[in-house]
Amino acid sequence: VALNKDTGDIVWREKFADHEAGYTMTGAPTLVKDQETGKVLLIHGSSGDEFGVVGKLFARDPDTGEEVWMRPFVEGHYGRLNGEKSTPTGDPRAPSWPDDPNTETGKVEAWSHGGGAPWQSASFDAETNTIIIGAGNPAPWNTWKRTSPGGDPADYDNLYTSGQVGVDPTTGEVKWFYQHTPNDAWDFSGNNELVLFEYDENGETVKATAHADRNGFFYVVDRENGEFKKGFPFVDNITWAERIGEDGRPVERKGQRPPPVAEGETRGEAIEVSPPFLGGKNWNPMAYSQDTGLFYVPANHWKEDYWTEEVTYKKGAAYLGQGFRIKRMYDDHVGILRAMNPLTGEIEWEHKERLPLWAGVLTTKGGLVFTGTGDGFLKAFDAETGEELWKFQTGSGIISSPITWEMDGEQYIGVASGYGGAVPLWGGDMAELTKPVSQGGSFWVFKMPSWAQASR
Repeated sequence: VALNKDTGDIVWREKFADHEAGYTMTGAPTLVKDQETGKVLLIHGSSGDEFGVVGKLFARDPDTGEEVWMRPFVEGHYGRLNGEKSTPTGDPRAPSWPDDPNTETGKVEAWSHGGGAPWQSASFDAETNTIIIGAGNPAPWNTWKRTSPGGDPADYDNLYTSGQVGVDPTTGEVKWFYQHTPNDAWDFSGNNELVLFEYDENGETVKATAHADRNGFFYVVDRENGEFKKGFPFVDNITWAERIGEDGRPVERKGQRPPPVAEGETRGEAIEVSPPFLGGKNWNPMAYSQDTGLFYVPANHWKEDYWTEEVTYKKGAAYLGQGFRIKRMYDDHVGILRAMNPLTGEIEWEHKERLPLWAGVLTTKGGLVFTGTGDGFLKAFDAETGEELWKFQTGSGIISSPITWEMDGEQYIGVASGYGGAVPLWGGDMAELTKPVSQGGSFWVFKMPSWAQASR
């Protein structure tokens, strides 16, 4: 929906998919200027992986809402360009997805309801004229439903899910793809923010993306070609994989994929996995300081019991095939804000919080790091040392990103306060831990003091 900013009148309204099939839209759109054509495009994705949709990325004329192109993020599906069928995503035979031996056409469930929704906001690299966005988890969560009977999940990567995609803004073609979690069995998804930054290596400038994935690993990827550069853990006690190999693929630990449901049973054996599906970090964005060269990551230490369940696709119904229970990892904290060196993987400093960290992070040129806490504080830290410099109680948990702006020569910090979202919904230890948090809905604004302005 486009609104006139002065009157609030609806300028245009476009429906992009079938809501009865589970298509939703939970991320903000992005405006980009195509460097090839000079046209401004409105870029938005779809949500709904947990209902078995096929994730799609759209480009529209922002003045009219008319679709310019659509790109699906499951291998084998065809895109659209100017209203006409265009090219397939990857191989039209979709070899990274299993055939269904009971049909003539094949790929009826896994391929046709494969997830991969790009529901977060896109980044844009004007230098290479590339839209860079994350593709969501494959559907269903149950990995064995996306693997041929008796087969090995390692044989089916389920492209183009749980990774980052470079897309041409002119045509909607996929330029490159890098997958964080092949055949994702844990709902790591990995489509949260991709921060564009540059660093020097062996005398050359590398133009990269940085990404702290729900799977617990921090990735540095060449944004010109999607080539893997570096990968480090940013949370403790990752169990599903030992490390990210030099080829960019995770080295999985055996026994960490929830086993299939045995014949005659309704659910599989439960195993303990870390991070849980809520992630080492989730949608809440990290921040980068060009002054310190560090990323400030709002992370969480927790784990889960995970088990498979029988599932069959039904339009509009939940399509998971997996059950879970979120559990504590440590007694003294769940949330942990970490300052991370993206070149070495070293943690320069950290700050622990008793409740999960579900707010985004903001860095400023003044050397500050701001974030909100689950028990209601907006806090400021020294970007170099991690020293807590200031805090303010807002009256409810903060699960929103702090923002800053300048008006009439004064700098302001703003944050929305009001607890809710995913964490308390999923039961287990986290629901119990967050039960005392007050509900609320307010927006707080703070002005930088004049003495601080003068000292900059």
